[in-house]
Amino acid sequence: MPDLTTIVFYVFSSILLFSAARVISVKNPVHAALFLVLAFFSAACLWMLLKAEFLAIALVLVYVGAVMVLFLFVVMMLDVNVEELRKQFKSHLPVALLVGAAVFVELLLILGLAISKRVGSTETTKALLVDGSNTKALGIELFTKYIYAVEIAGVLLLVAIVAAIALTLRDRRETRYQNPGEQVLVKRNDRLRVLKVDSEKPTAAKTAAPVAEAAK
Repeated sequence: MPDLTTIVFYVFSSILLFSAARVISVKNPVHAALFLVLAFFSAACLWMLLKAEFLAIALVLVYVGAVMVLFLFVVMMLDVNVEELRKQFKSHLPVALLVGAAVFVELLLILGLAISKRVGSTETTKALLVDGSNTKALGIELFTKYIYAVEIAGVLLLVAIVAAIALTLRDRRETRYQNPGEQVLVKRNDRLRVLKVDSEKPTAAKTAAPVAEAAK
């Protein structure tokens, strides 16, 4: 008979596969975002089973907390009829309750598994103790053994950010901007033009008016 850890692993894996499939199969973007939250949370629970608490917390904070906000922002930027979604707000309630119940059950299972391991035998508890935390061990591995891979990944992410900015940046025709390079190379004759204008000679009517006023 399989132990509790194996059963919980298969439960979380099944929920993860189901939620991932629903993300790409549902038509409503709000439902897809909710199932994506469930998929991320199930993956975090699997990390907890592997005793990688730092990765599990990072997955919840980064993806569920930050990436999902970005996804929802993109969904709201699309041509979605918000008024129609607001009218059908109650229709999202069953899916939201299902996702919330699944997350709650996963929390209970992972907490129950951790408590059962702590109240187990003393020998098992001593075997689980390590020198330092998982965060320290992960940092040592990343910045010693895999330092080149981390640096290459950082460079690739930087290039991806620059490429995304370059692809999305568009100059508007009505926008006026200055080019410092062209301003430095400019010459006086390119900016200043002297016009020679002939002086006008006064007519007889213009000269007679001041004389008449002085005579009066």
